[in-house]
Amino acid sequence: MLGRAPEVLTALALAGAGVALLAGCVRPGGSDGDLVDDWPVLSAPLPFTPASGVCMPRITSVVQAATYETVDCARNHLAEAVHVGTFTGAVARQRERPEPGSPALRTARAECDQRAREVLGGDWHSARLTLNIALPTVPAWRGGSRWFRCDLSETDSIDNTRPINRTGSLRGAMIGDSGLVHGCFDPKLIGDNLNYMAPVLCTEPHRAEFVGVYVERDMSWDEFVKADQQAHKRCMALIAAFAAVPNNSDLPYRAGSIFYPPSQREWEEGDRGVRCFLWSDDRKLTRSMRGAGPQGLPAI
Repeated sequence: MLGRAPEVLTALALAGAGVALLAGCVRPGGSDGDLVDDWPVLSAPLPFTPASGVCMPRITSVVQAATYETVDCARNHLAEAVHVGTFTGAVARQRERPEPGSPALRTARAECDQRAREVLGGDWHSARLTLNIALPTVPAWRGGSRWFRCDLSETDSIDNTRPINRTGSLRGAMIGDSGLVHGCFDPKLIGDNLNYMAPVLCTEPHRAEFVGVYVERDMSWDEFVKADQQAHKRCMALIAAFAAVPNNSDLPYRAGSIFYPPSQREWEEGDRGVRCFLWSDDRKLTRSMRGAGPQGLPAI
């Protein structure tokens, strides 16, 4: 008996192996035996879409996934993405991407304008700010990308609208007393032509003050350029309301106007906000004319 034990053990071991092999062929409950047909189908990769609520170290009108870069808004940056929207309707069905500055961007521009106001707490036209639209690349558009990004930037002045580096988010930047908001200016002239608007405190001697913005909806750029008297008239109405004086024949003897329209590219893209300023040609002012009334802004 002892001499045959190894054979018995070997046989048992082989029998166990056979059981294991057979067990490997048994189908689990509910299985059809095909090892691959129940795997989930991989979804197609989604097109690149930039983020909103982030800041960028560079200004660009076209965003490439390969060079996309964001920074903490607490660090130096040139732009802040305040909204990412989606093209719909006829523009979205076009094979070719709308070009930066084209009339096809009007709806996108209007959406950007509204979202910028919500983020800032006021109309960005009333401050040292500029609003730009960034688009996907042409290959990305043809590949299905239909987004647009709304970028806000701080500018140096009303005359120099190139973006400058800033730190901190623009969220709520126009709420309360903000150094970004246009106030009083001492215009510098070359002959009878305005050279630039030097910002000053309203308690310092000055000849101009920002009074508001009007929107010119129905004119082409060429028509607007030829209708400077209409722009002057619209601004004078804002001046009268701002200073609380009658908008009548005496108004030209109280003040004149200075106005800043958008650039031609911005106009054709859909920005029609014209900035208006009260202009005091014959005397220096030493206070804000807001609510000044006929005594504060007399006809001379």
